[in-house]
Amino acid sequence: MSSSLYFLEFWILLADYQESINSSRSKSLFTDTRTGVGDGAGTSIKCIERDRHALLAIKQSLIDDYGHLSSWGKEEHKKGCCKWRGVSCSNQTGQHLNYLDLSYNDFGGQQIPEFIGSLNKLRYLNLSHAWLAGRVPHQLSNLSKLQTLDLSGNWNMYAIKLDWLSHLSSLTHVCLNSVNLSEAVDWMQVVSQLPSLTELQLKWCDLPSVTSSSISFVNSSKSLVLLYLFGNDLSNSTYLWLSKFSSSLVDVDLGSNFLEGPIPDYTFENMTSLMHLYLGYNQISGTPKSLGNLCTLKTLYLNVNNLRGPLSDLLNLFGCTRETLEILSLDYNMFSGSLPDFTKFLSMKELSISNNRLNGTIPKTIGKLFELEVLDLSSNLLEGMLIEAHMSNLSRLSYIDLSDNSLTLNFGSAWVPPFQLQTIRLGSCRLGPHFPEWLHTQKNCSLIDISDAGISDIVPSWFWDLSPDKYYLNVSYNHMKGTVPDLSMKFGDHPGIDLSSNDFEGPIPPVPSNLTSLNLSKNRFSGSISFLCTVLGEIFTNLDLSDNFLTGELPNCWLQLQDLVVLNLANNNFSGRIPDLSSAKCSIQSLYLRNNNFIGGLPSSLKMCQELKFINVGENGFSGKIPTWIGESLPNLVVLSLRSNRFNGSIPLQLCQLPYVQVLDFSLNNISGTIPKCLNNLTAMIQRGSSVSTITHTYLSYMSSSVSGTGTEYIDIATLVWKGTDQEYIRNLGYLKSIDISSNQLIGEIPEEITSLEGLISLNLSRNHLTGPISPQIGQLSSLDSLDLSNNQLIGEIPTSFEFLNFLGMFYLSNNNLSGKIPSIAKLQNFDASSYVGNPELCGSPLPRKCPEEKPAQAPAPAIITHHNDDGVINQGFYASVALGFIVGFWGAVGSLLLNKSWRHAYFRFLSHTKDRLYVAMVLNVAKLQRWLRN
Repeated sequence: MSSSLYFLEFWILLADYQESINSSRSKSLFTDTRTGVGDGAGTSIKCIERDRHALLAIKQSLIDDYGHLSSWGKEEHKKGCCKWRGVSCSNQTGQHLNYLDLSYNDFGGQQIPEFIGSLNKLRYLNLSHAWLAGRVPHQLSNLSKLQTLDLSGNWNMYAIKLDWLSHLSSLTHVCLNSVNLSEAVDWMQVVSQLPSLTELQLKWCDLPSVTSSSISFVNSSKSLVLLYLFGNDLSNSTYLWLSKFSSSLVDVDLGSNFLEGPIPDYTFENMTSLMHLYLGYNQISGTPKSLGNLCTLKTLYLNVNNLRGPLSDLLNLFGCTRETLEILSLDYNMFSGSLPDFTKFLSMKELSISNNRLNGTIPKTIGKLFELEVLDLSSNLLEGMLIEAHMSNLSRLSYIDLSDNSLTLNFGSAWVPPFQLQTIRLGSCRLGPHFPEWLHTQKNCSLIDISDAGISDIVPSWFWDLSPDKYYLNVSYNHMKGTVPDLSMKFGDHPGIDLSSNDFEGPIPPVPSNLTSLNLSKNRFSGSISFLCTVLGEIFTNLDLSDNFLTGELPNCWLQLQDLVVLNLANNNFSGRIPDLSSAKCSIQSLYLRNNNFIGGLPSSLKMCQELKFINVGENGFSGKIPTWIGESLPNLVVLSLRSNRFNGSIPLQLCQLPYVQVLDFSLNNISGTIPKCLNNLTAMIQRGSSVSTITHTYLSYMSSSVSGTGTEYIDIATLVWKGTDQEYIRNLGYLKSIDISSNQLIGEIPEEITSLEGLISLNLSRNHLTGPISPQIGQLSSLDSLDLSNNQLIGEIPTSFEFLNFLGMFYLSNNNLSGKIPSIAKLQNFDASSYVGNPELCGSPLPRKCPEEKPAQAPAPAIITHHNDDGVINQGFYASVALGFIVGFWGAVGSLLLNKSWRHAYFRFLSHTKDRLYVAMVLNVAKLQRWLRN
């Protein structure tokens, strides 16, 4: 998975991890030590004047836009400050203020007022999630009576040192979650010396790691019961410090740190009271043998680590832990082998082993876990059949996830399960071909995923009415048939609905107005999409209606959906113009309008969608010039496809400002002018390769009051012409870097600057009016796999630098005015003659036309001998004729010179003059040659 998407999924998994941790605790250990509550308690107690003035000073120094401190002062003076909101006093402290709770306010990033340090009788101080910032004031060290301190949830608050905590010897509860303690190198020493400390929460504090040598001088508290250090990148030296708490610890969270390798045996050997242990999101490997001695352990999280080997080897180490363990999470490891026998874990309530390498079948003994409530075996290599005997005794089961395995669920149509499931995740399990009737009994389900389940059946009407509180329904990738009824009243709050890749038909039904996600793609839905105007959900994030038979114009309300991340209307029959945005906010990252009948220009209001990464509006009737605001206002754009429209004018130079763009497709338009020289500013195309294989967007697929919601990846799909055919790129789209400006009216030369795009994989400039030579630097495009420069007016010779294009697999220079010999390079010789035809002056292999230097020298003509019937005999007459001819010719010439004196003198003067002329001409030519050589 990509890094950004992996990052988002990582945080979603962490949120689920923390939620499961919180739900597994029956009672919070972080207790309230106050004796009264501000609005009702202590009505007969009056606070002393000094405390009242301190509170008014605190109010004066804070921004309170929401009026949470409106009861402080003015008319309320008469009632005394002990009745002010969030304030409580006690006779036990001499009418002093002992309780102050300003949590969950919005103080606009202000610093904690130093006046709080004057409330030296305080026992309880809670400033959590109050949007406070800045450095924690050292004046808090004056609160010597303080027992509970909570500053959590203030992300912009920090402390350089924690030495002020050492003065608060009465502290029993400390919660500094999310406070930046990256420079507080003394944190371990300070908290270890608080004698009464029972609960310490330092999650997400960016704590600095400590060395083993510094830990040896730490005297750890013997009273600490709860220790949360989640999300701090702590190293293995933490184990040594942890072991010093011995038997006092009950609840330990070291999740999401940098613990790697095997867990030392000494770490947990003396923790006889430990009940909850969270070690997820680390890099732990090996076999944690010391866990087998934790005879009181109820909860164990080892998810997202590097544990491997047969799962049975780990479970055999648990010893006495088997009798007490209730929750076991081993998700996202590399356990292999078959599922072991879990019957000895009689107290097991939650068993989660997803995303491993388990194979084989699910044993029937799983049905003997009578207390089981949660079963998650998803994303393994399990196979075989699940029958009623597996499930008949699991009466407490409420959550099941067997998705992404090769399992077949073979339950009888009359079977009535003993459980009532709230979550059903059976994606990729085989439930069909008939619709599973046992689902009819599940009246409390809030999440149903039976995608890719091999169901080829009409959906029964009862299925849509299973539960009015459903918040997620996914039946995608089946062959379900029929029409879909009115869904507007059949779901709970903020639902997600995925009916994609089926055979549903008819109009799109009414849907809940508070939708979060709707995917109806790849069906047979028809009609308009006027229903969009009824969707008023503020967190509607995904709408995919692609590949249907939808018609009509887009309603004006379609872009009032401020939180929409993905909008896909491709491959329908929509028409008309695109309405302007009706909202100042736009969250769209992916926009698909491909293959419809839209006309007009792209609305300029789209420039407000600055998160756009993917635009595909190809194969429509859009016209006008390519908007300059695409380059000016959409800095995150990765894919821009305007293919097969009616755009005209020149390519705007502003497009060169797109640093992340990897795909530009302007083919089959009426674009004119020259190719911009500034294309070498396209940074992403200069870089070779890619860090991600896919281009994804994460959106909220559903949300409910009972769950935090789930982030879902939407993977972009690009349809490009590759080697002459339309191809879809999905999983490898992130690697593709392509420019296609073919079939336009471009003129001028191919700019040499384009040869600096070393990451470019495909370049298509064919069917234009480009002139000039091919740059000798073309060999710099070392990643090129496809090059098409055909059907232009290019001239000159083919550069020999083509020999450096080692990955070139498709190559066309046909129908130009290229000349000379095709270089004798193996790479170019391997292409068919069709890559070069239509260049009259081009010669050499693989063309049949040979170059002049390749033509063989002409041999002398053979003597022609005429044969007669007597050609074998040369008679005497032949010799007599030869002798007579020689005598007449010789004496006719020589005899006249001997007998006539004037003829003889004239002949020899002619020979002398001819010799002189030849000599002078030879001398002059030699002199010229010498001068030329010297120059």
